[in-house]
Amino acid sequence: MSKKTQDLYIIISLLIVTGIGFLFKNYTGFAQKWFNDYGAAVFYEIFWCLFAFLFLRSSKATIQIPLWVFIITCILEFLQLWHPPFLEQIRATLVGKLLLGTTFAWWDFPHYVVGCFLGWLWLRQLQGKSYANKGQS
Repeated sequence: MSKKTQDLYIIISLLIVTGIGFLFKNYTGFAQKWFNDYGAAVFYEIFWCLFAFLFLRSSKATIQIPLWVFIITCILEFLQLWHPPFLEQIRATLVGKLLLGTTFAWWDFPHYVVGCFLGWLWLRQLQGKSYANKGQS
């Protein structure tokens, strides 16, 4: 698979994950709180795994990206316990809320694990397509 084709797969994946993440964030109905808070967190993790994969593509990166995404999002989760004025200004914006979050929740951590695991599977799939097509050429 050419780099352009793999880029296309990653971009399509990012669009799908982003769309589902926003749907979950704005979902109203049965289990709304879970979808809005925790289901969206799963897609947040997958998004960052795919985004990083746009720039780092190796079998080693396929393993390291989900680990680093998990570590960084856990750090961001703990930062939600800290409320200095500069962070509060950032969190007051939509982008700040989406990227940094606003409220610490222990229940986010298991969902981060699920999201990073699914992100790892997704990256393996994309990496596998690349290796499979290299073998055919």
